[in-house]
Amino acid sequence: MADNSSLNALIEGLRRLPGVGVKSASRMAFHLLQHDRAGAQLLAQALQQASTHIRHCERCHTFTEGEVCATCLDPRRDATKLCVVETPADQAALERTGAFHGLYFVLMGKLSPLDGIGPNDIGLAKLFDRATNGTVHEVILATNFTAEGEATAHVIGEALKKRGLSVTRLARGVPAGSELEYVDLGTIAHALVDRR
Repeated sequence: MADNSSLNALIEGLRRLPGVGVKSASRMAFHLLQHDRAGAQLLAQALQQASTHIRHCERCHTFTEGEVCATCLDPRRDATKLCVVETPADQAALERTGAFHGLYFVLMGKLSPLDGIGPNDIGLAKLFDRATNGTVHEVILATNFTAEGEATAHVIGEALKKRGLSVTRLARGVPAGSELEYVDLGTIAHALVDRR
């Protein structure tokens, strides 16, 4: 029987992606090898390039190829507003809206005591230093609306309020274009409480 160690390694590598099981990884591997060898080479080169050259921004922790990301270096950004997010993907989502023109701080996670993730693990000391640098006037907490995200926002908010900063939380409510009968009850309840 032929040695398939390279194929098995490819499948195992693809399984490391979130939401990809054995079947999906196998399907991807067979597709790349049978129908898209050029795509497989492109993917391999892109992964190698990204893993070698992409690092965390020294100021905000997002992904960048330089020491400091383009957002932090942009003089047109409003340095008085600092938006706190959990991941670089969350920052990218906010940037795509075009609605925020301030700066960011990426926590690289959220507080989760059950998983052993505390304030030091998500860089809260660095966030507090950045937020109290004399330039920032408002900190916008844009952590996710999960139990851990809410707890993280609460801890950060209380600590920054004690330091005299204005702290706001990303609004939540009924999504635009939705019908109330199909929206979950928790979302409707928060929308009623936070109504304006």
